[in-house]
Amino acid sequence: MLLKISHKTSYQYDQPIRVGLFQLRLHPKSGRGQDVRSWSTQIEGGAREVTFTDQFHNQVDLVSAHADTNEVVVTCEGEVEVTDSSGVFGAHRGNVPLWLYLRETETTRPGSGIRQLADDFAAEWRKGSPDSDDIRLLHALSAQVLSRMSYEPGTTDTTTGAEDALVAGRGVCQDHTHVFLAASRCLGFPARYVSGYLEAGDSGNEQAGHAWAEVHVDGLGWVGFDVSNGISPDDRYVRVATGLDYQDAAPVRGMRSGDAVESMKVSLQVTQQ
Repeated sequence: MLLKISHKTSYQYDQPIRVGLFQLRLHPKSGRGQDVRSWSTQIEGGAREVTFTDQFHNQVDLVSAHADTNEVVVTCEGEVEVTDSSGVFGAHRGNVPLWLYLRETETTRPGSGIRQLADDFAAEWRKGSPDSDDIRLLHALSAQVLSRMSYEPGTTDTTTGAEDALVAGRGVCQDHTHVFLAASRCLGFPARYVSGYLEAGDSGNEQAGHAWAEVHVDGLGWVGFDVSNGISPDDRYVRVATGLDYQDAAPVRGMRSGDAVESMKVSLQVTQQ
């Protein structure tokens, strides 16, 4: 499937800012299941200082805001050809060792709730399906997480921890993914966060990008699980960045100096060509 993506993020300030720095992880890469036909990133109110590849093999653009600007606008456009691989991304590659993906982070650190969820799930699974494979187990775990957390936008933010989201019983794709990552790691599976795009319907209009998980399974490598939608990614999904959690794969992260109040607007359209 050929997908066209148009993604615009505007940061507006109620007074000029003196210094502003942004890290952009917005550039998808060609790889198994996707071929980036074209991609461009335009910046208004700032300038790209350097582009580099981080430890997770994400392309990162470091952008500085122009002095005394009131607005920084980042516009991405491109086309990506995606094929359905049943969620299988394949063998682990790169300089980051596989064991690193078992590591807890601030937002994926399991508390008593997630540990209990993982322990109870593992015990019930072994009792009911002692010979089942890891893929079935992980799909069942994904369904268990979704059953415990309703999808409710606006109830969490990018700093909400997995344990807090599980206790609250609600969140968005980012929270579903964090809880699933934490539980998967408790069960001994290396797991990572994926940020990207999803062609979600006839309108193609979304308020934000999408997030899902990938778990390393013996014999298959990395396999994707979209907890919020209860499926593995197919040819409607475009992978952009990966990491241990949202902070590693966030589309935009930034810092600024001064007392200006910031507001953000996002316009995103993903359509089938």
